[in-house]
Amino acid sequence: MVLLDAVILIVGFIALIKGADIFVDGSSALAKNFKVPGVIIGLTIVALGTSAPELAVSTSAALQGSNEIALSNVIGSNIFNLLSVLGVCALIHNVPVDDANMIIIYIADVVFAAVR
Repeated sequence: MVLLDAVILIVGFIALIKGADIFVDGSSALAKNFKVPGVIIGLTIVALGTSAPELAVSTSAALQGSNEIALSNVIGSNIFNLLSVLGVCALIHNVPVDDANMIIIYIADVVFAAVR
C-alpha cells in the first residue's frame, strides 16, 4: 500500500510539473501571437503559471478540510519568495536599511524567535 501511495505521489508530482510547463508555454505563445511585450508575459502569465501548482495544492488541501495546510502553503511561499528575492538582490548590490526599518526588523526577529 505504501508503494502504491509513493507511485501515485510521484506520478502526480510529474503531472503537476508538466502541466505547469504546458500552461506557461501555451500562454506565452498565445501572448506572442497577440504581440504582447515580453515584459508583460514575464510579469503576468509566467507568474501565474509558476503559482498554479501552489494554487492546486492549497485548493486540494482546503477542500479536504486541511485549511491550515492551505494557509501555511500560501504564507510560507510568500515569505520564501520575498526573502529569496531580497537575498539575491543583496548579493548583487548593497541594500540600504534606515533606522526606522531596523526597528521593524528587530521586532520581527523577536516575534520569530518567540514562535520558534
